[in-house]
Amino acid sequence: MSTLEYKGYVGSVEFCAADECMYGKLLYISDLVSYEATTAKKLVKSFESAVDDYLETCVAQGKDPDTPFKGSLNVRLGTNLHRGAALAALREGVKINEYVKRAVSEKLERHQT
Repeated sequence: MSTLEYKGYVGSVEFCAADECMYGKLLYISDLVSYEATTAKKLVKSFESAVDDYLETCVAQGKDPDTPFKGSLNVRLGTNLHRGAALAALREGVKINEYVKRAVSEKLERHQT
């Protein structure tokens, strides 16, 4: 999936052949913020305008904007993977949260090189 990024927000990029329109919405937030355009260049501008408008609207309403990636993640590992991670963390002398953070960090490093 193609995405756009601006001011910490991530947006999707979709295409409707029937309408000859590109569109998307902000991902990883509970508020619905969408945008559309007829060209890729205009879609980027529409996305950025949607983010700016969302932030301005939140300020005007005295509401904190929903932010993606708050740093907390609930992951369902299944019994065997959970047990294995807990025991491995114990052997390494760290809490399971630290163990999982390291594992994700290592995986991301491998994908970035």
